[in-house]
Amino acid sequence: MTENTDRHWNRAQRYLSEGNLDAARISLESVLLRNPAHTQAHLNLSDIAWEEDRVRDSARHALDAARDLPDDPQLIGAVAESLLRAGEVVATRHCLEHPAFAITHSIPGLMRLAGQRTSLNENAEALALYDRVRATGADGAELRFLRGVQLTFNGRFNDAEAELIECVRQEPRFGRAWQELSRLRKQTQQNNHLGGLEKSLRLVEPGSYEHASIEFARYKELEDLGRFDEAWKALAQGNALMYARHNHDPAKTRRLFENLTRACTADFLRPAEANHVGPQPIFIIGMPRSGTTVLDRLLGNHSQVTSVGELDDFAWQLRWAADHCMTLDDTVIERLPRIDYAELGQRYLDQTQWRAKGKPFYTDKLPRNWMVGGLIRKALPQARILNLVRDPIDVCFSNFRALFADAFAHIYHLDAIASHYQVYRRTMAHWHAAMPGQILDVHYADLVQDAEGTLRNILAFCGLPWEPGCADLTRNRSAVSTLSAAQVREPIHNRFVDSWRRYETQLAGLKQALTS
Repeated sequence: MTENTDRHWNRAQRYLSEGNLDAARISLESVLLRNPAHTQAHLNLSDIAWEEDRVRDSARHALDAARDLPDDPQLIGAVAESLLRAGEVVATRHCLEHPAFAITHSIPGLMRLAGQRTSLNENAEALALYDRVRATGADGAELRFLRGVQLTFNGRFNDAEAELIECVRQEPRFGRAWQELSRLRKQTQQNNHLGGLEKSLRLVEPGSYEHASIEFARYKELEDLGRFDEAWKALAQGNALMYARHNHDPAKTRRLFENLTRACTADFLRPAEANHVGPQPIFIIGMPRSGTTVLDRLLGNHSQVTSVGELDDFAWQLRWAADHCMTLDDTVIERLPRIDYAELGQRYLDQTQWRAKGKPFYTDKLPRNWMVGGLIRKALPQARILNLVRDPIDVCFSNFRALFADAFAHIYHLDAIASHYQVYRRTMAHWHAAMPGQILDVHYADLVQDAEGTLRNILAFCGLPWEPGCADLTRNRSAVSTLSAAQVREPIHNRFVDSWRRYETQLAGLKQALTS
């Protein structure tokens, strides 16, 4: 039996190396006929299913791989990655709690585990793992950077600064570390990193992501020092470098959302007949940099709400429901009528309700969920949805001055940002028209100028009573893993209202595009 299993296994590996997925799948299925608990065979089949755009089969094989885990941290980590890719968060966490991880000294295994904890928004656990890696005597710029980021998320800014400074000392070309350093505090004439940034520019690979990161860091520090003309040049250069990395087509995005809203009529968006029990989510949506993190932290002050930050779970479960590896494209739109929305909602809850930690409500603050706001309401009729609305030019400029890696191509070009904002505005108008009263618009200016009054209205919409102290942003000391990690630990303020005006000349075209 073992000899036959090995023969089929070796044959499958040969087919995989040749890219012959059909033959590899047949051989792997033969392995499982002889050894149903063959973890690696299930993993390979999960990978094949994903490559062939069969999300449900990929999830099924990943779950099968997790049923009888060996005491091998690397293999357990691979299973966890396959599970997380398919949105099986609960099973992923079960893998990450395997006893093998408690005793391992494998640096690659611990690093992988820390990355997975980060993906789950378990930032305290991720930091503890990076601490374990450091305790082994391991060092290096990448470890220093990752640990520094987690120290930031966990509110330990002085420690984070020391770690990131050591990172760029070891590797001056590490642009992402320079950028994190620039964000930690307001730079001063006496205490800034501009000298190191200038040296790094001469070392970094031109046009690289690290190059762009250094330009964004220079922008932030030059702006802090009031050197606005130089700051704009650095910002424009950083954005140009990032936009060149993409083949972005604003017209394609417009067509996609026109097709989505055309498919999502008021009749189609009638909520699924479902009465979901247990803790319920409060979705916080809107354009990135619109104030969603501030609202998330304020809601987390309430005794009945757990603030859990940004979750990808609805997107993951929508992929499973549509059996497609993309969250939103023409294939998903074509399959929308065939989705079981009660099942979609229950799957979302099954993977997220543990985050409530015994409270009746928990937040899901992923700004881009505005794209699927109608589908959220259809699948989860008991959920509350809050849409952060910020002044158009303020929010668009705030996106332009941020660096979101390669997640959002449109933010790196002013015309593309304006086009994307118009898509957002039209899509939200459609959700409001098709589902009147189901999404509450929360204006950022109101939130920062009258936090208590605005929050009272929000809590009433969510069916929650007012509690004294909810509007004190500094009360919430939990970890936060967004670009606002440092800002949201300060008292609430309105410094970023009309922040675009110092670049009014450069943003004249954006302003005109947004008002046309």
